[in-house]
Amino acid sequence: MKFITAIILTIAITFPVTAQDTLSISLEEFVEIALQNAGQVKVAQVDVSLAENRKQRAKDQRFLPSLNFRSEHALVPGVTSPNGRPEESIYLDPDARNDWSNFGLFTRLRVSGVQPVFTWGAVGKAVDAAELGIKAMQQQTVATEEETKVLLNELYFSYVLALEIERLLKDAEDKMDQIERAMKKQEEEDPAELDESDMFKFRVFKAQFGIQREEVKQSLLFVKESWEYALRNEDDNIYEPSVRFLDPIDSELSEINYYQNSAMVNRAELKAINFGRDALKTYIGSLKAQNLPGLYLGFTTTLASTPIRPRQPNPFIQTPENTFNTAVGFTIRQNLNFFQAKTNLERSRLEVRRLEFLEDAATDGIILELNEAYRTTAIAKAKVERTDEALQIAKEWLRAEQLDYDLGFGDSKDLIDAVRQELELRLTEKQSIFEFNTALIKLNKSAGLPLTHRLDQ
Repeated sequence: MKFITAIILTIAITFPVTAQDTLSISLEEFVEIALQNAGQVKVAQVDVSLAENRKQRAKDQRFLPSLNFRSEHALVPGVTSPNGRPEESIYLDPDARNDWSNFGLFTRLRVSGVQPVFTWGAVGKAVDAAELGIKAMQQQTVATEEETKVLLNELYFSYVLALEIERLLKDAEDKMDQIERAMKKQEEEDPAELDESDMFKFRVFKAQFGIQREEVKQSLLFVKESWEYALRNEDDNIYEPSVRFLDPIDSELSEINYYQNSAMVNRAELKAINFGRDALKTYIGSLKAQNLPGLYLGFTTTLASTPIRPRQPNPFIQTPENTFNTAVGFTIRQNLNFFQAKTNLERSRLEVRRLEFLEDAATDGIILELNEAYRTTAIAKAKVERTDEALQIAKEWLRAEQLDYDLGFGDSKDLIDAVRQELELRLTEKQSIFEFNTALIKLNKSAGLPLTHRLDQ
């Protein structure tokens, strides 16, 4: 009999179990710890940090977006005047020349900057666009976390299911041992009453049971290794689910319209697209403002010093080796790359249209996903209910056959059939509960609801 659907969880490295303690962990604790270790969630969180960085870069344009410092250093010769002119008027000597026998250090420091004064709101709109971009990435992170939570919930329930089936098979094994002892006793006391075909059927059933036993063993090993990897168990502890019995989630199904309406309002993917579209529209406003003439305040300061060269005090004579000057003034900047600016605006408008179409496509995908999840959940719920009814009948049948066999009126074939039927239905019941729980979680995720959402909440 088929056991459980394999959990889609990539395991890159498995670690040997060297645990010293066995600790119980609830579903909420398991999801919280594993979520912190999930690589895809960490990537999404870094994307949010990058969006925040872009916002800070936009805000940095408000105050001194251009501020530069430069220093220049060199060895230069001194100056001599053959006609004996004093240093303050050496520039009047036509025979003045460089003194190559005397060198000194030339140092010049320059600081320049530009401060926006009026830019038609270009900087503010860029900041607003970056803020909307952060919200879009945050919603995308929420969507990634929800996807990961679904897998982690499925992994948690898989462990509980494996433990449940392990107990069921142990009970079935005890019943088979009792039947085998009874059949051997009957073979010894009254061989004529024992049908040889019943013995072969029992042996076949026992062999098939061994296959199921091995399947459960390997499945449980897989789940344990998956748990260890998901939890990044650095303390070498063995973690087990605090829930020991797999019961269906106590929740009723509403009409499909309820989930569809909830998805349109609550799905993080749609919110991310809406925020991204609004961010692009705001950024288009910033681009338009950047193409208009802007008023800026500029300044520059230069300090040069060369001790071996004289500084000329005459304002009409420039002495670049010894000087200090500062200039402050207003400037108007106008981008003249009109064709490039138009192309950039058109590209941004196309990006907006792309997001609008992407929203339509995402909506279509969400509706299809939700409809399939609803269908799966409804079938799984009906399967749980019908299997429970069949199991109750099978238990009554098994009790009747066991009683008749113990009293010597029953047939071993009927008893074996009853044991097989009861075991298969018990396994089917647990598998159905697992499928219902995971299907309901996926349905809530598809509707943008909390994974364990109840209609009465």
